[in-house]
This record gives sequence, structure tokens and C-alpha cells, in this order.
Amino acid sequence: MVENRPFLNILTHLVLIAGVLVVAFPVYVAFIASTHESSAFVRGVLPLLPGDNMWASYKQMLGSGWQVGGTPPVWLMLGNSLIMALTIAIGKISISILSAFAIVYFRFRFRMLAFWIIFITLMLPVEVRIIPTYAVVADLGMLNSYAGLTLPLIASATATFLFRQFFMTVPEELMEASRVDGAGPMKFFKDILLPVSITNIAALFVIMFIYGWVQYLWPLLVTTDEDFYTIVLGIKRLMASSDRVPAWNLIMATVTLAMLPPVLVVLFMQKMFVKGLTETEK
Repeated sequence: MVENRPFLNILTHLVLIAGVLVVAFPVYVAFIASTHESSAFVRGVLPLLPGDNMWASYKQMLGSGWQVGGTPPVWLMLGNSLIMALTIAIGKISISILSAFAIVYFRFRFRMLAFWIIFITLMLPVEVRIIPTYAVVADLGMLNSYAGLTLPLIASATATFLFRQFFMTVPEELMEASRVDGAGPMKFFKDILLPVSITNIAALFVIMFIYGWVQYLWPLLVTTDEDFYTIVLGIKRLMASSDRVPAWNLIMATVTLAMLPPVLVVLFMQKMFVKGLTETEK
């Protein structure tokens, strides 16, 4: 039993408050910077109170973008990032849960070899195999396309491993009961495994969505058309100003807008996300 000590309670709350301030202060600074004109940062003094240029900054980035920096409207880049993140998250979960189901519940030759081959691919992230992957995508004519953005990132050894470990904890009595009722493998998967895996799916969806949302290197290689720019790539183009002073108010407005979708996903799925990471019994 944990002893209730007022001093420890105060100390833990102070540590939590300090952690929140450390995390939240850069977000606050980014929002404040988006409400001022770009000339406010030339003086080298960072304002800490909101300015009167917020509407103009957000209207410009959402409406027409910043043509001087070669950046399309933010709504287009947000849409591209949303398509990419959703496709990667749903694709990773779909492929991983089916492959884990096959490895755990089907008896076939080289079953464990197949699992270990999948598991070894953890040591081959996109950055390691990026040149041959780019060559394949280019040869297939998938540059500047949603397929080229998402398909090379759609498999996940991590999710396969996690689903396999979870399926191995499901009581065998459930499978035997479904056989007695005349249920086939896919009916057992749909009616029993999927419902008890919802929290795990939710937790992995949040992780994979954020993984897809923050991708930078791969979209940088496979997209040269502004119609397929992601939001992270757009922020980089806004900052790449070798011959001009960066428009920090527009950059920070874009950064603030880029934070909203992943934050909303985490907030809406917070309970299921926590349960999926902490629940050990179904």
C-alpha cells in the first residue's frame, strides 16, 4: 500500500506542472508568433503576448499559401497529410492483424520462419532501404502520387509482433467453442478476435497515424508536384529561405495548424489508447 505523504504529493504535482510547462511553452510561442507580423522578429525580441495579425496570417496560409516560398495552401497540404496518415495507419493495422492471425492460428510449414523474417525487417527501416525503394517506386511510375507516398510505408513488423503476442494470450477455449458452433476461421476472426482487439487496434492506430503524419524524408524524395506536398514538407519549404528573411509568422501559423489533427486524434482516442497499452486481460 502506498503511503499518503503531503510532501510527496506536492513534489509530484510540481514535477508534473514543470513538465507540462516545458512541453506547452514552445506550442504557446509558436501560436504567439503566428499572430504578429514578420517584422516583429527582425529585432531579435520574441513577443510573449498575442498580436493583431492572427487573422491575416491564417487566412493567407489557408487560402492561397505563400507563393514566394513555393508553398501551396495549407488546406491542400493538410489534406495530403491526412490521406497519407490514414492510409498508412489503416494499411499497417489491416496487414499486420491478418498476418498475425495467420501465424498464430494456422499450422503450415515454415510458419515461424515467416514470422522471424517479418520480425527481422525491424532492422530495415525506410531510411536504410530508401534508394532501392525509390528506384522501384520510380520504375512503377508512382512518383507524385498517393500510392507512391503510402505503399512503401504500409507494412509494419512492429504491429505484426504486437498482434501476435496479443493473439497468443487469447484463451484457446474461444477457438474451440467457435469450432463447435461451426464457425470457420474468418468468422472466428471477425466475431471474436476483432472485438477483443479493439483497444489494441486503437492504440496502434494513434501511433501509426502520428508516424504517417510526421513523415518527411520519403515525401521529400517522391513528390515534386505541389499538389502532393505534405504539411511537414511545406513547413520545410517555408523555412528554406537562403535569399530572403523567413516569414516566421506564416511558418508558425502553418506549424500551429499542422499540430491540430494529431492532437485531435489523441484527444478523441485517449481512453482507448491508454487501455490498449495497459490492458493485459480481456
